[in-house]
Amino acid sequence: MSRIGLKPIAVPAGVDVTIADGNVVTVKGPKGTLTKSYNKDMIIKCADGVITVERPSEDKMHKSLHGLTRTLISNMVTGVTEGYSKTLEIVGVGYRAQKQGKNVNLTLGFSHPVVVSGN
Repeated sequence: MSRIGLKPIAVPAGVDVTIADGNVVTVKGPKGTLTKSYNKDMIIKCADGVITVERPSEDKMHKSLHGLTRTLISNMVTGVTEGYSKTLEIVGVGYRAQKQGKNVNLTLGFSHPVVVSGN
């Protein structure tokens, strides 16, 4: 039983989800549009602002795809609403990070600063 696959995905206001033939899911939101096709065996439904993913059988492959499909669709909804971000947490005394344009200048106790480019 996939606990992740059974969770419904709430679709926020301002997000439009369309499911075309062949399990092609398109999610449109304030930050853009994402489109991805999923395995044709998975049953993807969108009703009343909730997306659900079901599997056709208890086959091992279907069990694996159940949670994966649900997670990928959930990430698509998150991507078009909030976007993606990375956070850096520096733990300890004497460490420092400074943003310089698109680069991050890290002082981590080495004899020289470490510069990470943000390309």
